[in-house]
Amino acid sequence: MDKKVEKIIQLLEKEYPQVACPLDFKNPLELLVATILSAQSTDKKVNEITKDLFKKYRKSEDYLAVSEEQFRHDISHIGLFRAKARYIRGSAAMIIEKFNGEVPNNMDDLTKLPGVARKTASVVLYSAFGKNEGVPVDTHMIRLSHRLGLTKEEYQHKIEHDLMGILPKRLWGKFAHWIVNHGRKYCIAQKPKCEICPLIAICPKIIDR
Repeated sequence: MDKKVEKIIQLLEKEYPQVACPLDFKNPLELLVATILSAQSTDKKVNEITKDLFKKYRKSEDYLAVSEEQFRHDISHIGLFRAKARYIRGSAAMIIEKFNGEVPNNMDDLTKLPGVARKTASVVLYSAFGKNEGVPVDTHMIRLSHRLGLTKEEYQHKIEHDLMGILPKRLWGKFAHWIVNHGRKYCIAQKPKCEICPLIAICPKIIDR
């Protein structure tokens, strides 16, 4: 492993010794739904909505027992709710029809579900099943992987490919959690708190100034 990457991992692990998925869930289906809802929305907003949503919708069949109009209404306080309603109901139908009512626990099958790309699948696989099959690349990961000099790529799949090549596989999911925490606490998009960032000594964003 590259010495710089090793140091980044050490510093992030020291700063965030206890990390977990920021989305509230009790089972793989709930995490799948929450992750679909989280696209272009904050985790805080998703957790506010799912607090009541998951009391009403407990299994895949419940999402199909109501009309799409009704389900859209139940998630209407989140952005892109029309598309997300379609994806969630479509995923629920496929889980019932193709996967015996169980959320798939592998990348190939998960990414067959409507609205589920590699990022969503990687989140579900790591946090619900403890599997590292990909590196979730969200806005935090894109921003920080560039600032830390871990990739020069712009597209999600290429960024993920670079990260999978330099990070130990056992840390793919945990590294994503570290990055989300760090992006919120220090490496903020508009006004990063560089002067107090624990990565300041090794961050090329600072060194190159």
